[in-house]
This record gives sequence, C-alpha cells and structure tokens, in this order.
Amino acid sequence: MPATGIKKRAKKIKLVLMDVDGVLTDGRLYFLPAPDGSLQEVKGFNAVDGIGIRLLGIFGIPSGVITGRNAGTTGARARMLGMKYAYMGFVSKLKPLADILKREGIAPGEVCYIGDDLTDIPLMRRVGLACAVKNATGETKKAAHYVTAARGGEGAVREVCDLILKSQGRWPAVMENVEQARWPRLDGAKIVTVTSTDEH
Repeated sequence: MPATGIKKRAKKIKLVLMDVDGVLTDGRLYFLPAPDGSLQEVKGFNAVDGIGIRLLGIFGIPSGVITGRNAGTTGARARMLGMKYAYMGFVSKLKPLADILKREGIAPGEVCYIGDDLTDIPLMRRVGLACAVKNATGETKKAAHYVTAARGGEGAVREVCDLILKSQGRWPAVMENVEQARWPRLDGAKIVTVTSTDEH
C-alpha cells in the first residue's frame, strides 16, 4: 500500500493491539525451573518497543496484547508498560477483539493490530491498520496494510508506534518532551486481564 494510504489509516487509530511471541519477542520460548520444580516460561522483551508503547499511552492511545499463550511474564510486561488490555490463552482472537471494542466504544477501523502468524490473520482483516512484522509468515504479510522493516522483538512494535504518532502529528510534542526531559506519568488505570485455556 502507498505510504499516503498507510498514513491515512494510522491517523485514525485510537487503540493498538498486538500479538506477543514473534512480535513483542523474537519468538523464542525459554523454560526455567521454578522453586517448586515446575517449569516457568520466560520471554525476552525489547526495551525500544517498550518506550514506543509507553509513548502511545502518554499521548492517549491505549494498547494491549492478545496472545495464544498464557505466561505470567506477558501479564507482568503489559502492566509494566501501562497497557490497558492483556488477553492471554486465546488462539482465536476475534472474541477478545469484540470484547475490547465494546469496552472502548470504538469501531474496528480505529484499531491497529500487529501480528506475525496465521492466527492473527482473521483479526488483521477486520481492523483499520493491520501490520505484520518482517519475520511474519508470507500469508500474514499478504493480510497486512504495512510490513515493518524490523523483525519482531527487534523494534518492530516501536516502528509501528512511531508511525502512528507521526501520522497523527504528535511527533513535535514527543521531541519537545525529549528536549525538556519531561515524560508525563501514565494515568495508572488498572489493566484488564482475561485468560483462557485455549492456549498453544
């Protein structure tokens, strides 16, 4: 899609949702032994992506994750970044999307979603700005309006965050905060966490 079309879509975005594994991370899963002998799932997140998500929140654009896996590290990271939604254990992502749209009172065209695999495609076909990371499957890229230059877990989410903020004319305010070393606190609204047993 031409850059002008992407910017037009990004300008309308009021909410950013994303997958986790392969998008916020590089897709690798690490399992470490817990004190009780069980295995704990650990993920590696990129700090650059985190800054982008926090910038969205500062400028009034909430964010959230919809993921097929139910890992404590995902919920912890979402809370740390001031995300508004964490739906975990959902391989089918349409029900979480419908629930979030109802809670926010917005239309699908006002949502950006970032994905990397087949389970993301149904949701991507319904939102206003569908983004696929560089390492996404070919089918997922075909369903996207925008494919990032960066790979998942390596700044792809930040790329989308910056695209939205710039398209909405927020970048001068971002840079003003940079110059003045002023970073407003997020409102601290409690995160909505929903879990399902339909994980993979």
